[in-house]
Amino acid sequence: QVQLIESGGGLVQAGGSLRLSCAASGRTVSSYAMGWFRQAPGKVREFVAAIVWSGHKIYADSGKGRFTISRDNAANTVYLQMTSLKPEDTAKYYCASARAINRSWSSLDEYNYWGQGTQVTVSS
Repeated sequence: QVQLIESGGGLVQAGGSLRLSCAASGRTVSSYAMGWFRQAPGKVREFVAAIVWSGHKIYADSGKGRFTISRDNAANTVYLQMTSLKPEDTAKYYCASARAINRSWSSLDEYNYWGQGTQVTVSS
């Protein structure tokens, strides 16, 4: 059993930055693949970034070059640093964990535990 709590969302102007945090309990984050997803109103939930057991990282094209995923094992926390934010980044961001990946790090169905989400709003 894993519990995830996101924080760090808010309102920011286009071009600004935010750092999202995902605090985990139950297991160490290094024992799971950890992912960030986002969902805007009327849109499907989409993959943003992931970090796996070895520390390997993968990014969706939407955030490549602007977003950075990282983890602090001592704090048992995963982060998503977002820079050069755009209005199209506006969404509710969710943290998720997977005990095993069978097909793809970006597949929604691979993840077993989800946080409640944190809202990111980027104004133009």
